[in-house]
Amino acid sequence: MVTGLGATTPLGGTAPATWQAMLEGRNGIRAIERDWMVELPIRIAGQLAVEPSEALDRVEARRLDRSEQLALIAAREAWADAGRPEVDGERLAVVIGTGTGGAVTMLDQDDVLERSGVRKVSPHTVPMLMANGPAAWVSIDLGAKAGAHTPVSACASGAEAVALGLDLIRLGRADVVIAGGTEACLHPLPLAGFAQARAHSLRNHDPEHASRPFDLDRDGFVIGEGAAVLVLERASLRPGRHSYATLAGAAVTSDAHHITAGHPDGQTRAVRRALAEAGVTPERIGMVHAHATSTPKGDLTEAETLARVFGPHRPAVTATKSMTGHLFGAAGALAALATAYSLHDQLVPPIRNLTAPDPAADLDLVTATARTVHAEAALTNAFGFGGHNASLVFTES
Repeated sequence: MVTGLGATTPLGGTAPATWQAMLEGRNGIRAIERDWMVELPIRIAGQLAVEPSEALDRVEARRLDRSEQLALIAAREAWADAGRPEVDGERLAVVIGTGTGGAVTMLDQDDVLERSGVRKVSPHTVPMLMANGPAAWVSIDLGAKAGAHTPVSACASGAEAVALGLDLIRLGRADVVIAGGTEACLHPLPLAGFAQARAHSLRNHDPEHASRPFDLDRDGFVIGEGAAVLVLERASLRPGRHSYATLAGAAVTSDAHHITAGHPDGQTRAVRRALAEAGVTPERIGMVHAHATSTPKGDLTEAETLARVFGPHRPAVTATKSMTGHLFGAAGALAALATAYSLHDQLVPPIRNLTAPDPAADLDLVTATARTVHAEAALTNAFGFGGHNASLVFTES
């Protein structure tokens, strides 16, 4: 069962604020107002709506990388939302995925080293740059002793973390798992790299309309930052406890195809395996939270995948990266959070900026306003560079 949700994103500093903004189709992408962005070809991003300094004390924030800060904020909210389950620490696990971990700390401290010498490098550098840092800090904060795990599978990391959380419960290794993803890599180097790869939108003049999944006029994703966390509980732990949804099945596959281009074969296997594990037929899926990053090729690859799986059945499809940008390692976790909310509220958020749907994506795309559905099950996908695929199937509680 999903009993707790937490998030800090470009749309809001909490999970409910983020969800409400999604339903209203709000924009979380804006111009980057930092000195270093002037000479970069990319000058827009999905930046946090609420700075982490507003949720953490000064000393705590100083020793944490931004990705660690965001994970801790989201985990604390999710834990409180779940009612702080009374569970033995040895039956409580943490799984927090990330794409780049503390890469910004590493890059910034390298600048310090080059500019000012070794004595000016922060003594917190190594714990801040470790990719496992977010999971470790959440584990320490909440007393989780059944393992602190860190999937690093690019944009599939957050969804893979949720899938691993389900495995830990089903294998009997934990009764409660705090699972999610975090990312904070707004820095000149990755932005320059994405620009050179021609993967990022260059709509600097119009950030509000830059991310447009499945639209004919899409020209690339928009980088974003944030974190999302779900509390997963064994159903028998607290009978009668309120839950948003049930995580019924999950699957992780790899394409073994290309380092950046996804392939429908690997994606299709992930979706079908997740459905089979959940015991859910394609016809029972009422809504899909697509990975859909707003890249010309990637969106159509996923559209082909969904067409293969669902055939004539047409579930409602949304893509909230149109509002938040692409949160990389946190993207799959945020999509999982939104999917749990969708089943609980029976509402599907609209795809922002979708004014001219690509006819090659023959899907039931939700546009303009949120749609009321009557869904008993839902699917969410996350696909990452390297051919990583993760699919999650949720059912009504």
